[in-house]
Amino acid sequence: MLLSACRPVTLLNAVVPKGQMQILRDIPFGTLPPQKLDIYQPHQLSEALLPVIVFFYGGSWDSGSKQDYLFVAEAFTAQGYLVVIPDYRHYPEVKFPQLMQDPALAFQWVKQHISAYHGDPQRVFMMGHSAGAHLAVMLSLNPEYLARVGLHPDAIAGTVGLAGAYDFLPLGTDRLRAIFAPPEQEWTSQPIHFVTGNNPPLLLLTGTKDRTVWPKNSINLANAVTAKGGRAQLITYEGYDHVDIIAKLAKPLRGDQRLLQDVLNWLRAVGG
Repeated sequence: MLLSACRPVTLLNAVVPKGQMQILRDIPFGTLPPQKLDIYQPHQLSEALLPVIVFFYGGSWDSGSKQDYLFVAEAFTAQGYLVVIPDYRHYPEVKFPQLMQDPALAFQWVKQHISAYHGDPQRVFMMGHSAGAHLAVMLSLNPEYLARVGLHPDAIAGTVGLAGAYDFLPLGTDRLRAIFAPPEQEWTSQPIHFVTGNNPPLLLLTGTKDRTVWPKNSINLANAVTAKGGRAQLITYEGYDHVDIIAKLAKPLRGDQRLLQDVLNWLRAVGG
């Protein structure tokens, strides 16, 4: 949803210090044209394998592009992480649950191949914003999708959701009803319905002024996970809206760097 609300993302990327990263673009993780990913490595690689972040961008499930999130990659490669940003097929080419196929396939590719790019396959984290957070968290909670590629959610070291859609019934627009049709199966699109308490650790970030994906999505999911004995941390940012929650990762907009530091602290605490 960032692209529809904040096209100045181009300006954010223009001031990213690219010389501090090595960028490997358009690596196929499947056979279809959209099934490609970019890998961002710190310019200076140590001998040890690096923890990995697989980032899924938002865009209302019907738009977005991996190259628009250079600023996200820079935020974490500067801290010693290897960042992978996949593209994935959008509506109307696919609907839910087919929307889950490319994220699952991209994660499988990372687990199988990332060591060749200096990434640690035992420390692969997921992260997403908005619709991308929905995809990342769904993979973390509903084992059905990773099972189709021979994996289980316990292969995920942890998942960070930024302003994600996890509990958004009833569907409020015709477009959403088309993406998540038919009506009797709409509940299967809601990550909150798959909470068992056995999920990978979750960090859920939301802003009090978000009117695109309401904060209740993150609040309700965090409460549901902890009620089942699972691991979920909720952080709410006073005055942040839907764009702020991702734009604050961009170097020109970090301010006191609170959001970035909160994510880094959590990643390191759970093994990253």
